[in-house]
Amino acid sequence: MIPLASRRRVGSIHEADDGKDVVVAGWVESQNDKGGIAFVRLRDVSGSIQVTIPKKKVPEAVTKALLEVPRESVLAVEGTVQKSREKAGGFELIPKAVEVFTTAETPLPLGVVDKVEAALNVRLDNRFMDLRKPEIRAVFRIRMVATDAIRQFLYHHGFTEVFTPKIVGAGAEGGATLFRVDYFDRDASLAQSPQLYKQMLMAAGFDRVFEIGPAFRAEPSDTVRHLTEFTSFDIEMSFVESSEDVMKILEGIVHAALERVAQDCKDDLARIGKAVKIPHLPLPRVPYADAVEWLKAKGVQASLDVEYGTEEEKRMGQMVADRFNGSELYFLTEFPTAIKRATFYAKRQEARPDFTGYFDLEYKGQELTSGGQREHRVERLLAQMKENNLDPKQFEFYLKAFRYGVPPHGGFGFGIERFIQSMLDLPNIREAVLFPRDRYRLVP
Repeated sequence: MIPLASRRRVGSIHEADDGKDVVVAGWVESQNDKGGIAFVRLRDVSGSIQVTIPKKKVPEAVTKALLEVPRESVLAVEGTVQKSREKAGGFELIPKAVEVFTTAETPLPLGVVDKVEAALNVRLDNRFMDLRKPEIRAVFRIRMVATDAIRQFLYHHGFTEVFTPKIVGAGAEGGATLFRVDYFDRDASLAQSPQLYKQMLMAAGFDRVFEIGPAFRAEPSDTVRHLTEFTSFDIEMSFVESSEDVMKILEGIVHAALERVAQDCKDDLARIGKAVKIPHLPLPRVPYADAVEWLKAKGVQASLDVEYGTEEEKRMGQMVADRFNGSELYFLTEFPTAIKRATFYAKRQEARPDFTGYFDLEYKGQELTSGGQREHRVERLLAQMKENNLDPKQFEFYLKAFRYGVPPHGGFGFGIERFIQSMLDLPNIREAVLFPRDRYRLVP
């Protein structure tokens, strides 16, 4: 048996290993038998290496095992590292021993290195195979780096990471998009967001909190930008004077994430042929009323009573880029109360109650985030619930926290997948999820 405890990732092999024996393991990517010499490409999570087989110098059993095993089978090779200017990575491996762990069935359900494109549904049906492709895995390394940058920024700014319930008794955004759950003979639902709980934590004195976790929305949307299960990144922060305090934190987060990706993911970005533009701060702020006027000036129908749609959003993204030196990110601010009325916890402006302090963060013509200062006065919350025909009794667990001292606070909810989709210009948000869920896809 080959000692796997001494296994090296192929990406860790360097000049100092020249002439040394190492153990590598992974998937057989390709084989090429040229008679007296043969070549096998072996791939692991860090890259691939060529196993060169000079048949007169390699045991016949080793040669046979390497060449006869089907592609995408998993094996380990023990051999001698040899520098080579002609080989990708600058090294090749001359094998001494091989151990086959699993033999792949044929034909493969999906090609890994083949140039033939497969439809997204075929790829998702065989996601375990699709994820073997380095260019697909690159998306998830970028996602990891971006998420880590977000966490580090928030730790540095005094935020505490929290984890709130995902089975809840009341929805934060109304009942139409709730997934119902039979909870020990009681009605419950999957959480649309941690909104109510993170506000309760402000009442508990946590001051600044964030959560990165799953959220669920039963929206019958069959678009390239919607999911039924997604990763929601939420923050809440106390003692804010206005939504501007929240926006300053948010733009700092986005800047930190994009900067880290640009610095730490050069190889991954090159693999998928993308570049990341780091924004200048502060980001542009565009009041919703101004956006309506800009659209009207272009002959687009828009009003302060109804939120405009996806196509108008794209038009606005281009107009902002034209007006603000190519800026890909901007805040759409001061949403009218008529549009945000259903968000019963949104604080309305004192001088202009027809407007809230709520904002959206837009990235390349797509909404990433919605948030702002919350209403912290219980009598106002009750009035706004009644406007939305909500029964306060169903929210008593939440309202109770507001009866005993809550500071002014605000926050936002941010879709991680949509951020990655916009950052990398992915054609479909499902490309940013390992195993996506929509109303048609429940497996794998």
